[in-house]
Amino acid sequence: MAVTNPGAEVLSRLVDSVKEVSGLPECKNFFKKMHGNLVRRVKLLSPLFEELRDGNEGLSQEEIKGFELLRDALDSSVDLLKSTNDGSKLFQCLQRDKIAAQFHQLTEQIEAALSDIPYDKLDLSEEVREQIELVHVQFRRAKGRPDSPDLQLDHDLSLAQKERDPDPAILRRLSEKLHLRTINDLKNESLAFHELVISSGGDPGDCFEEISSLLRKLKDFVLIENPEVDITEGEKGLMKHRSPVIPDDFRCPISLELMKDPVIVSTGQTYERSCIQKWLDAGHKTCPKTQQTLLHTALTPNYVLKSLIALWCENNGVELPKNQGACRSKKPGTCVSDCDRAAIDALLGKLANGNVEEQRAAAGELRLLAKRNADNRVCIAEAGAIPLLVELLSSTDPRTQEHAVTALLNLSINDSNKGTIVNAGAIPDIVDVLKNGSMEARENAAATLFSLSVIDENKVAIGAAGAIPALIRLLCDGTPRGKKDAATAIFNLSIYQGNKARAVRAGIVPPLMRFLKDAGGGMVDEALAILAILASHQEGKTAIGQAEPIPVLMEVIRTGSPRNRENAAAVLWAICTGDAEQLKIARELDAEEALKELSESGTDRAKRKAGSILELLQRIDMAVNSQ
Repeated sequence: MAVTNPGAEVLSRLVDSVKEVSGLPECKNFFKKMHGNLVRRVKLLSPLFEELRDGNEGLSQEEIKGFELLRDALDSSVDLLKSTNDGSKLFQCLQRDKIAAQFHQLTEQIEAALSDIPYDKLDLSEEVREQIELVHVQFRRAKGRPDSPDLQLDHDLSLAQKERDPDPAILRRLSEKLHLRTINDLKNESLAFHELVISSGGDPGDCFEEISSLLRKLKDFVLIENPEVDITEGEKGLMKHRSPVIPDDFRCPISLELMKDPVIVSTGQTYERSCIQKWLDAGHKTCPKTQQTLLHTALTPNYVLKSLIALWCENNGVELPKNQGACRSKKPGTCVSDCDRAAIDALLGKLANGNVEEQRAAAGELRLLAKRNADNRVCIAEAGAIPLLVELLSSTDPRTQEHAVTALLNLSINDSNKGTIVNAGAIPDIVDVLKNGSMEARENAAATLFSLSVIDENKVAIGAAGAIPALIRLLCDGTPRGKKDAATAIFNLSIYQGNKARAVRAGIVPPLMRFLKDAGGGMVDEALAILAILASHQEGKTAIGQAEPIPVLMEVIRTGSPRNRENAAAVLWAICTGDAEQLKIARELDAEEALKELSESGTDRAKRKAGSILELLQRIDMAVNSQ
């Protein structure tokens, strides 16, 4: 029978704990600094455990006791580090004092355990002994110097909770601090909050209303104000600057999403059926929102609210929730939606063989059907509408042309339809509409090109078809909505390197600089985003540098939103790299002070760019001083 070695066993456990800590993902919430500090210090303990384990030296009972205390502390550390990486960021933020106290308590436990280990009696190399003593000093300092409270965060949270419509600057700071910057971030937070409600044992407490309110406000802020989108998600990107704010009464109090099947519980509160059913299935007997005990668990459909939601979706161009006209497939590859196949076939017959009035009416009807929901988009495409609509892009009737390009725009939201549209030869005709159509047709042609350009190979084809000069013209002379459509399409097309050169040669930089200088024009965000992507190309860098951009870039860095400051710093870094004259201009405009402030308070990318520009300025100073 093998004899176990308690010392070797505890050392192996400690090595495994450090490996587990080292493998944890980066923390992206309010506790990022605390999380990172603890991970870094724990990782520095690894050489101690590994050297002792590999040295085959036995440990005394006193030494084993000290290492067992350390093992318990590291096991608790793993649990805390994992918990701060998972779950609702808003819930953790509201519990920040409690969680910060846990970090401090663990720091004290690790420091106490390290104090109980008699280093002088262990067979350690001088290098490892010095490292462990240094780590011990770091834990001792951290124990005596807990993190100070974030007063700005306390202030912002208080106002965001109290005020019905908080200042966007407050929501912007919270969005950055909590790493809830994009729609995807907020969708994940919404799911985490949903799970929190379900797992709360029937008593989510006061924080339910607080988190629900904060998440709703942050969602609305990001939908309206944040110019950044996940460009791989075509539908979100397409609608990013037109997304309507969902009325509070239409959101489920648990998931905060638009309800598709609202039901009423015995307390009179309305929830999405699947969410409240999951709550009840978990054994809860209370109303999540009011905490009142449910007299019964029957769920009554809220037909009035369901009708109001459907009407609101129709009026705002929002896809109807799935089960209002759900696809009832009879065979693979066929679909029957809220409009049956026979009706769609009749419309297609008018597209193909009708007179001008019939074609116009049929294209308009298909435009509305394709806008309504995802099932319709599948049905219409399966019926063969796309080639017929592409033919109508060349119609001499302006209204028919508008209907055709807008129907293709709505159909393109379905990713599988994108390829069908391109294969039907639509790109040259859409570009022609962009050049010569009515203003509405031009706007929707621009939006269609953006939607198609989500697929990388289409970026090349759209650029080669001459779309970029036409988009720049719309950017200059379009309506506010048209300018946004054009900017979105240009940004996405410019991800492909060859299109950057096309945009620069077509004269994109001067209008972007005009937008940048006109803060009231509503196009500063878009202009900076496009300039930042063009500045990575040599021709773009040169053209931007010739437009005397540094004064307005410095103004944005001093006063702009976090995202705009980041993009301005990226442009400034690009044009200053390798250009002593631009660096000289930046120094004359007191760039160093603003860049130092940005390097401390900006987004992660902004900090990196600001630091790089400051290094360039320092090198110039050193070169001058050495002469």
